[in-house]
Amino acid sequence: MVGAKNCALVALVACLPAALLAAPATAAPTASMITHPQDDWAGSQIAIHEGRRSAAAIGADAISQPAASGPHFAGLDVSSHQGKVNWASVAANDGMFGYVKATEGSTYVNPYFAQQYNGSYAAGLVRGAYHFATPNTSGGANQANWFLGHGGNWSADGKTLPPALDLEYNPYGASCYGLSAVTLVAWVRAFVSQVHTKTGVWPTIYTSTSWWKLCMGNNASFGADPLWIARYNSVLGALPPGWQTWAIWQFADAGKLPGDQDEFNGTVADLRALANG
Repeated sequence: MVGAKNCALVALVACLPAALLAAPATAAPTASMITHPQDDWAGSQIAIHEGRRSAAAIGADAISQPAASGPHFAGLDVSSHQGKVNWASVAANDGMFGYVKATEGSTYVNPYFAQQYNGSYAAGLVRGAYHFATPNTSGGANQANWFLGHGGNWSADGKTLPPALDLEYNPYGASCYGLSAVTLVAWVRAFVSQVHTKTGVWPTIYTSTSWWKLCMGNNASFGADPLWIARYNSVLGALPPGWQTWAIWQFADAGKLPGDQDEFNGTVADLRALANG
């Protein structure tokens, strides 16, 4: 055994523990890979990978809702990135619904969740909770359980939107989390099935058409889930396969409401129907 006094006389590697010298080529992913959950919100990676809309780009002082056929109205989504939200101001500016980030992976809980989730309800908004998926750190059912146990559960009160699953580019590495489309589809199905089993409602899926094509292989089997589509443009464009319509469109990451700007596709009655499962 090499003594401490002799370490300076031999090559450094000879004094290192064998476990460090023989690290495996690929380590099993763990929850410790999630190092900046406060920077991971719905659309944080969409803006990076697909671009964002700016007020200057559309010649306005603030980003406004895109024109849409049929009835529609404004909403938003927030996370710990926004901190405490003035929900009275949101309601005064015609915000009618919202999603609040509850969890990420199987360890993180938004420290502002109670203020954001309960405050939006008190201000009269129809609101729901969402989970930022990290499919390479733990299983789909495992993350669904963590989400449902930390704010993501659903109640049939007419003011709670279905639990939502945020699927977008990996903020910690490879866009598709180093997983094949087949593996990702199985992971999403496990999450969706667990939420449906536990709550009786199909969760909303947040994603972009580009990410779905790149990472989910354009799988068309999730059409029963309400679609929350991310596209920062004045034109929505094509939806991922399996969906004939969308429930919510996240069209910008800044605007008159705090957080990301969303539009609901339908009437107030349609929103209530979605909240009622």
